[in-house]
Amino acid sequence: MVIAIDFDGTIVEDAYPEIGDPKIFAFETLKEMQKAHNQLILWTSREGDELEEAVDFCRKNGIQFYAVNNSYPEEKYDENMSRKINCEVFVSHKNIGGLMGWGETWQEIKKISGEDKLYEKEKALTQGFMGKIVNIFRN
Repeated sequence: MVIAIDFDGTIVEDAYPEIGDPKIFAFETLKEMQKAHNQLILWTSREGDELEEAVDFCRKNGIQFYAVNNSYPEEKYDENMSRKINCEVFVSHKNIGGLMGWGETWQEIKKISGEDKLYEKEKALTQGFMGKIVNIFRN
């Protein structure tokens, strides 16, 4: 799944043009998203040196984005084209109702992607398999 994520006020506390403190569980959740094979795009109004500072800050905290302010890494900015991002989910503190916690955000994304159902199937298969192994050793 392709997930676009805002920076100021979403990944970090809003202190623009400075970089605020990381939001609680932001980087931990982003790492889990990447482990689940989601493509993360940093989608921010930052430009130039301020953008590079944000990208470097994320990299130092263990997050390397698939693309930055583009739908894909090779995309070239063209002012004659729409700046809409091609993604399935956009995470921002400016969502209606604001940004829910990062834990809740991750749970919602897993529901949207169906990953929560995949986890439950995997868990059931593993438990069934382990039960069969236990029965083999009991006999």
